[in-house]
Amino acid sequence: MTGAVENYELGDVVLQSGLTLRGARLAYKTFGVLNANRDNVIVFPTFFGSNHTGNEPMIGEGMALDPSRYFIIVPNMFGNGMSSSPSNTPQPYDRARFPKMTYYDNITFQHRLVTENFGVERIALVCGFSMGAQQTFHWGALHPDVVERIAPWCGSAKTSRHNFVFLEGVKAALTADDAWNNGWYDQQPTKGMQAAARVYAGWGPSQAVYREKGYLEMGFSSVEDYLI
Repeated sequence: MTGAVENYELGDVVLQSGLTLRGARLAYKTFGVLNANRDNVIVFPTFFGSNHTGNEPMIGEGMALDPSRYFIIVPNMFGNGMSSSPSNTPQPYDRARFPKMTYYDNITFQHRLVTENFGVERIALVCGFSMGAQQTFHWGALHPDVVERIAPWCGSAKTSRHNFVFLEGVKAALTADDAWNNGWYDQQPTKGMQAAARVYAGWGPSQAVYREKGYLEMGFSSVEDYLI
């Protein structure tokens, strides 16, 4: 059973920075059914530049993340356009004024979703890819009494200097678009997003993805189509 995308209304929340974000919300989607003992829960956070749809191909019957066996909760990371983000938050924290959200903030409010909304006291597994992996590490560190297992992949507990430099390159490509306007854009900085995507395309997927034409399985007809 797959649920619809829902919003968990968090209300006014105090962030790790000390700022209060009013009317915060956490968007999420569930797969499977929560059993009577509430002990078949998997939390599967989203990754950089994605939302719950990016996690969906890794969920399915007969797969490790099997919704016929587990109740899988996919919380959308803050700032991804689904949960509270620069694009959907009213003043005074709209657009470029949106406060910095930390992993601590994400996990704190995901924990509220799991415990308050679903009444779950123990999580069988937290897993994730990339920034989802970093959230996974934080789940294990912040709530070891709740999380039984973690399975992070392609991610680290802390961003390395090398990864920071790579991300600065992606960010520079995006913000070089005049339409970016220091975050106060009225229309999408399309050229910047396309440039950032092309930079990231050389780093994100492995050599094997291109060698074995993995982009075809993603629905693209060619490398050129994938880059666009």
